[in-house]
Amino acid sequence: MWQPAAPGEKAPWYVLVLRAFVVTVALAVLGVFFYFAFRLTLTPVNDHGQAGGNLHPGRSLRFYMDRPTKEAFLQIGGNLALLAPLGVLLPIVWRSLRGPLRLMLVTGAFSLAIETVQGAVVMGRAFDIDDVILNVAGVLIAYFLLGRRLSKKVRGS
Repeated sequence: MWQPAAPGEKAPWYVLVLRAFVVTVALAVLGVFFYFAFRLTLTPVNDHGQAGGNLHPGRSLRFYMDRPTKEAFLQIGGNLALLAPLGVLLPIVWRSLRGPLRLMLVTGAFSLAIETVQGAVVMGRAFDIDDVILNVAGVLIAYFLLGRRLSKKVRGS
């Protein structure tokens, strides 16, 4: 039912309607996701002057690993999970983002933009390159676990 039509044949109308519906729902979920992601990442926090930027890959990760397990899990897991839904939703909405390299570049740019705004404008937040790395890693994990397969099933090969 979800497979593309043979070359030279048109897909049945109900398959096209179903695909359009799924893409529309994915777009709506993407909009809700962006709203909450922006609220979570671009809201000022009271850090008591502790926010410091990090331009050296791995520095924050080493710092997190020296923290208590719960705190390290929340920091690393939170950054892995933050943009992970994009690894599922973007390939469904845009077929051209089905490849891991393109998806990595788009979400890396998005994460870099968030971190730049945090560091430049948002009180109590700072730019951290490790957050960008973890965000992109989370997107790729979600893509390989679910996004690639779901996109092929919904959008066809």
